[in-house]
Amino acid sequence: MLQTEAQNIEDDIGPGPEMKIAYHNGQKTAKAQNGSNTETPGDETLFLSLQFQCKRHRFTFTPKISNSTQHKMFKKFSSEEVSAQNQVKASVQRKIRQSIADEYPGLEPVLDDILPKKSPLIVAKCQNHLNLVVVNNVPLFFSVRDGPYMPTLRLLHQYPEIMKKLQVDRGAIRFVLAGANIMCPGLTSPGGVLDEEVGAECPVAIMAEGKQHALAIGFTKMSAKDIKAINKGIGVDNLHYLNDGLWKMERFD
Repeated sequence: MLQTEAQNIEDDIGPGPEMKIAYHNGQKTAKAQNGSNTETPGDETLFLSLQFQCKRHRFTFTPKISNSTQHKMFKKFSSEEVSAQNQVKASVQRKIRQSIADEYPGLEPVLDDILPKKSPLIVAKCQNHLNLVVVNNVPLFFSVRDGPYMPTLRLLHQYPEIMKKLQVDRGAIRFVLAGANIMCPGLTSPGGVLDEEVGAECPVAIMAEGKQHALAIGFTKMSAKDIKAINKGIGVDNLHYLNDGLWKMERFD
């Protein structure tokens, strides 16, 4: 079922909404006729072009991607990006387990099943300061530099209640599945849902209006309260999403 989740979401959306491009204070905004919108932030950003078919016409909308995520970690991720795989010592394994338990208390009852103490725990070092936690050839968690460990989407779908959640509106789904970061208006418009307990620099599951499973894992750039109050710019960095390279890599062979 998980293998078809991305396609199911795409199929359920149907044809893209009729959209129009507008400029406001030097910023480009794509606004759908149904009222949902995706807004781009200010200066010092990179661009990622996305194409949309709207009725008879095709146009390119270019949302901006922040410099902090210039490299989309898993967009085209493959085993070739793994530079080293090391079985960690027992002391390091305990530290990793404790960090994961502290970040996701809901996993503690099943942590021994996910990370068996007697199974070798491998840390795969990849490009761009990315680390993967691998057990029995299955990638389970990832981290960037010294940041928190985050579950893969496949693991999150097995234990969907372990992460704090934010929900995007239906109009934002295509953007998220293309790897775009999550803009504040996609979380504050009708169909979006904010958990105001979510702080800045926090791992979150990105849910979607009308969908059961998370479609991405993100890292908040601002708190949920600030997302609601500011309501423009990037609210959440999109780190890992359905059908990206990590999703497709079920096992390390």
